[in-house]
Amino acid sequence: MIYILRVRSLEREQLVEFTDKVRERLKEVGATEGICVLYVQHTTAGLTINENADPDVPRDMLHALRTLIPQHGMGFHHGEENSDAHIKASLVGSSVTIPFHGGELMLGRWQGIFLCEFDGPRERQVIMMLR
Repeated sequence: MIYILRVRSLEREQLVEFTDKVRERLKEVGATEGICVLYVQHTTAGLTINENADPDVPRDMLHALRTLIPQHGMGFHHGEENSDAHIKASLVGSSVTIPFHGGELMLGRWQGIFLCEFDGPRERQVIMMLR
């Protein structure tokens, strides 16, 4: 089963948690056990699982990535001025896999699923595949 989730960012760089969207879709379809694969179809956005209890964690992650790979000043050649976004997306990765059991994602207590936006704001498509 394949579904499309839409996730909107409001800033150029932002970690947008969308765990609840995944949980809602899982409940809608009545899937009880298997794996959930999430894949973002974009070259300037990624996906990650990380702490969702403390907003400092996503802020710190973005700060570290901005420090390592700033948007300007590294001599990038790509004319759209978003080479940094492509590099950050490659480092973060484009997919995550989460097992589910009893209709519930098997995430840890403090874990959430994040879209990592590096070239927003915009709406992104995340493919959700259940097996």
